[in-house]
Amino acid sequence: MPLPQGQVFFYMGGFFLLALDLYQFYIEYYNIFSEIKFFPKAVISFMKAHQDYLSGTRPRFLGHALEEEELAAAIMARKAALGRELLILTHHYQRPEIVALGDYRGDSFGLSQKAAANREARHIVFCGVHFMAESAAILAQPHQTVQIPDPQAGCLMADMVALEAVELAWEELAQVIDPAGLVPLAYMNSEAALKAFCGSRGGLVCTSANAGQALAWGLRRGERVFFFPDQHLGRNTGCRLGLAPEEMVVWDPEAPLGGNRPEALRRARLILWDGHCHVHTRFQVEHVLAMRQAYPDARVVVHPECTAPVVDLADASGSTGFIVNYVRQAPPGATIIIGTEINLVHRLAMTYPDRRVLDLAYSLCPNMFRITLDKLLAALEQPGERHVVTVSEEVRDHARIALQRMLDLKP
Repeated sequence: MPLPQGQVFFYMGGFFLLALDLYQFYIEYYNIFSEIKFFPKAVISFMKAHQDYLSGTRPRFLGHALEEEELAAAIMARKAALGRELLILTHHYQRPEIVALGDYRGDSFGLSQKAAANREARHIVFCGVHFMAESAAILAQPHQTVQIPDPQAGCLMADMVALEAVELAWEELAQVIDPAGLVPLAYMNSEAALKAFCGSRGGLVCTSANAGQALAWGLRRGERVFFFPDQHLGRNTGCRLGLAPEEMVVWDPEAPLGGNRPEALRRARLILWDGHCHVHTRFQVEHVLAMRQAYPDARVVVHPECTAPVVDLADASGSTGFIVNYVRQAPPGATIIIGTEINLVHRLAMTYPDRRVLDLAYSLCPNMFRITLDKLLAALEQPGERHVVTVSEEVRDHARIALQRMLDLKP
């Protein structure tokens, strides 16, 4: 017996919505699916093309372009109305249309400096991921509020470590080594509670721009540094400071003593949490070798969240701010191959058309990609009210100590 027409439309609508949800999931986690060898190449190619379309690197349909222009015009009108009471901060990995509307763009360290230095703005809108907005809220003045256009813009690496797990690890380590000589160092890509943990135990925070200074500071203050959550940034920084391989161990939170023997922990000067950035671990040695073969005269620059073998093969490594300056200072005609998030690579290619700027491999941050013009406009239409980022007083006080120690580091 055939279904009534109403039920047919109901089921068709349900299947359509399910298909949209699955498609959006594939788009956001392209980096992960592209590593699955049996996943259809046609689907991967379509997902990549659609991401390029959304991020502004492919021609758009006229209707979509007009909608963007209207949203941008509305945002500019809100900016004009709010004047100096508004500060929009945009991370380098944001879509080009978002970056174009920001008051400042930069890496997490540069934007932290801007947030800490500004006293005039009442409303700070952070176009980045949640831990960045949290840091801005910690550094903000009492009269300032911090908003994030999409509170779901998190960080997969930050989710790899939680305060409870670090506290348990600290207790385990205290059974083997003297905790008085252990300095905690949290990467900016972590929740506020972990920054507070560092502040309350004589530690500090770092970004990829100042990880070297922060680690050196910690090693002067204590016998060992406990670094979390990115093991690759920690290892690359330790190598740069001259630490031997046996002086660095990885802490697996699922294993007793982090998977290490007591003597290995006593010998270690740097204990690395077993976390990573999926955007930067996508880059492999094979990518570097293939690009060097295709472009023998090219320079390869990568982010230090990449694995050590990739960093070792590159000509240079550094923060997003470092990468921007590297391309800016390159001579016209140079070929620069970049291992970092694709939105920054595309924007640098458009900004410097007299240089050949190429991606080492396609890698997009799905959480940075959540910030869109319509979400930014919605935040500006409710200044100080919509998606306000708050941090408890106790956490804020200790986290501010750790962040201030970072800001006080000498270059």
